Amino acid sequence: MARPLRINYPGAFYHVTCRGNERKNIFADERDRSIFLDKLKASIGIYQVRIHAYVLMSNHFHLIVETPKGNLSEFMRHFNISYTAAYNRRHNRVGHLYQGRFKSILIDADNYLLELSRYVHLNPVRLASYNRRDGRETSKDLERYRWSSLGGYVSAAQKQFWMTYDMVLGYVGGSRRKYRAFVIEGIRRGYETPWDAVKGQAVLGKEDFVERVKTTVKRKASRREQPAVREFEAIDPAQILRAVAQYLRLAEAELTGKRTGYRDERGIALELMYRYAGASQARIGQLVGLDYTAVSRERKRLRDGIESNNKLKKRLSEIEASLLS
Repeated sequence: MARPLRINYPGAFYHVTCRGNERKNIFADERDRSIFLDKLKASIGIYQVRIHAYVLMSNHFHLIVETPKGNLSEFMRHFNISYTAAYNRRHNRVGHLYQGRFKSILIDADNYLLELSRYVHLNPVRLASYNRRDGRETSKDLERYRWSSLGGYVSAAQKQFWMTYDMVLGYVGGSRRKYRAFVIEGIRRGYETPWDAVKGQAVLGKEDFVERVKTTVKRKASRREQPAVREFEAIDPAQILRAVAQYLRLAEAELTGKRTGYRDERGIALELMYRYAGASQARIGQLVGLDYTAVSRERKRLRDGIESNNKLKKRLSEIEASLLS
């Protein structure tokens, strides 16, 4: 089974998230949240990591983590096991608390750390009910939300000793007043989430940063991580669509839109874009004129089809090989 790509090196920055098993809550009350932060502080001390931002939601959490020792996996394993054990003891339960392993994205801090900190801090008000509210009113709601690192960013009196604030604040001249204005601007004007720029579901960074990371990944990846490495070495989705059309001797337009006489062939293009472009189904849908649910449905239809259609399976394999050659 393919293993998700884990890129660990000293001085790396990550956006980390964990979701409750079956999307269930991971906090039953405020006491659980306090225990969570206690376990987080203890793990920080043991593994010497730095936390630049955090938010606790009902069924998941977000962290921005820096690892001076390149030990994210060890830190998260210890932390998640510690909190799960405490939660299970307190609530007289057994079994998994989280839905699989934690998810992490390596961050190009110089270009994305400030924006990601805002993304994390806005989680409690990323709801339709806040869309028409005044930015300053919503900002006050955020600042009153206890289970986030925002308080220490907008008020020195609310600093937590185990948090690291200086680097993010450095991008706004070290000013908490300017950081508050930055958050309010995101509420009022909206902001672009950075996830469409993620390469291979593993790295968020400018091209030079991504290329440097690729060199490290190719050298260190295990055999089980090789499929993830191929995904990380993402090809532009438009390039994949063009290559599939050329291979099949079709016009690109014949593989796009809701109606096509080449449904299987379009399914091949969708599947290969998903595998090798590192693009979301929503992004793929934008390119071919479908919504993301249709992309998912057509990919499933293709996968079901190749189970009983050797000719279709062979065609998919041939086009895939041509892309990677």
